Amino acid sequence: MKTKILTAACVLAIFSTSVTPCRADSNKPAKIIADVAVLRPAGVVATAVGSVFFVLSLPFSAATHSIKETANTLVLNPARATFQRPLGNMDVVEDFMTD
Repeated sequence: MKTKILTAACVLAIFSTSVTPCRADSNKPAKIIADVAVLRPAGVVATAVGSVFFVLSLPFSAATHSIKETANTLVLNPARATFQRPLGNMDVVEDFMTD
Protein backbone atom coordinates (compact mmCIF):
# COMPACT_ATOMS: atom_id res chain seq x y z
CA MET A 1 0.00 0.00 0.00
CA LYS A 2 2.83 2.38 0.85
CA THR A 3 4.53 1.73 -2.48
CA LYS A 4 1.35 2.61 -4.37
CA ILE A 5 1.05 5.92 -2.54
CA LEU A 6 4.75 6.64 -3.05
CA THR A 7 4.47 5.80 -6.75
CA ALA A 8 1.41 8.03 -7.16
CA ALA A 9 3.18 10.90 -5.38
CA CYS A 10 6.23 10.53 -7.64
CA VAL A 11 4.06 10.47 -10.78
CA LEU A 12 2.21 13.60 -9.64
CA ALA A 13 5.50 15.34 -8.89
CA ILE A 14 6.86 14.51 -12.34
CA PHE A 15 3.68 15.65 -14.11
CA SER A 16 3.47 18.87 -12.12
CA THR A 17 6.86 19.97 -13.46
CA SER A 18 5.54 19.91 -17.02
CA VAL A 19 3.10 22.79 -16.55
CA THR A 20 3.46 25.33 -19.32
CA PRO A 21 4.44 28.87 -18.28
CA CYS A 22 1.40 30.49 -19.88
CA ARG A 23 -0.87 28.18 -17.93
CA ALA A 24 1.02 28.77 -14.70
CA ASP A 25 0.50 32.53 -14.98
CA SER A 26 -3.26 32.17 -14.94
CA ASN A 27 -4.74 32.23 -11.43
CA LYS A 28 -8.24 31.26 -12.57
CA PRO A 29 -7.95 27.53 -11.72
CA ALA A 30 -6.45 28.33 -8.35
CA LYS A 31 -9.22 30.83 -7.63
CA ILE A 32 -11.90 28.30 -8.56
CA ILE A 33 -10.31 25.61 -6.39
CA ALA A 34 -10.02 28.01 -3.44
CA ASP A 35 -13.59 29.12 -3.99
CA VAL A 36 -14.97 25.58 -4.03
CA ALA A 37 -12.76 24.29 -1.21
CA VAL A 38 -12.88 27.26 1.18
CA LEU A 39 -15.30 30.07 0.35
CA ARG A 40 -18.41 28.10 -0.63
CA PRO A 41 -18.38 25.87 2.49
CA ALA A 42 -17.68 28.95 4.63
CA GLY A 43 -20.59 30.70 2.94
CA VAL A 44 -22.93 27.81 3.68
CA VAL A 45 -21.84 27.88 7.33
CA ALA A 46 -22.22 31.68 7.45
CA THR A 47 -25.73 31.41 6.00
CA ALA A 48 -26.73 28.73 8.52
CA VAL A 49 -25.24 30.57 11.50
CA GLY A 50 -26.76 33.83 10.29
CA SER A 51 -30.15 32.15 10.05
CA VAL A 52 -29.90 30.98 13.65
CA PHE A 53 -28.91 34.44 14.84
CA PHE A 54 -31.68 35.98 12.74
CA VAL A 55 -34.27 33.80 14.46
CA LEU A 56 -32.79 34.66 17.85
CA SER A 57 -32.80 38.38 17.06
CA LEU A 58 -36.29 38.39 15.52
CA PRO A 59 -38.15 39.67 18.61
CA PHE A 60 -35.70 42.55 19.00
CA SER A 61 -35.63 43.46 15.32
CA ALA A 62 -39.43 43.30 15.18
CA ALA A 63 -39.62 45.73 18.08
CA THR A 64 -37.36 48.18 16.26
CA HIS A 65 -38.94 47.56 12.81
CA SER A 66 -35.62 46.42 11.34
CA ILE A 67 -36.51 42.88 10.27
CA LYS A 68 -35.66 43.46 6.61
CA GLU A 69 -32.26 44.98 7.37
CA THR A 70 -31.44 42.21 9.84
CA ALA A 71 -32.48 39.51 7.35
CA ASN A 72 -30.36 41.09 4.62
CA THR A 73 -27.30 41.31 6.84
CA LEU A 74 -27.47 37.93 8.54
CA VAL A 75 -29.05 35.64 5.92
CA LEU A 76 -29.49 37.06 2.44
CA ASN A 77 -26.05 38.60 1.84
CA PRO A 78 -24.14 35.42 2.80
CA ALA A 79 -26.60 33.31 0.79
CA ARG A 80 -26.16 35.49 -2.31
CA ALA A 81 -22.39 35.42 -1.96
CA THR A 82 -22.51 31.63 -1.70
CA PHE A 83 -25.10 30.63 -4.26
CA GLN A 84 -25.43 33.43 -6.85
CA ARG A 85 -21.92 34.48 -7.78
CA PRO A 86 -19.81 32.80 -10.46
CA LEU A 87 -17.09 30.37 -9.42
CA GLY A 88 -13.72 32.03 -8.92
CA ASN A 89 -15.12 35.56 -8.80
CA MET A 90 -13.62 36.80 -5.53
CA ASP A 91 -14.37 40.49 -6.12
CA VAL A 92 -18.09 39.96 -5.79
CA VAL A 93 -17.80 38.37 -2.32
CA GLU A 94 -16.89 41.70 -0.80
CA ASP A 95 -19.76 43.44 -2.61
CA PHE A 96 -22.32 40.94 -1.31
CA MET A 97 -21.01 41.16 2.23
CA THR A 98 -21.14 44.95 2.38
CA ASP A 99 -24.65 45.40 0.93
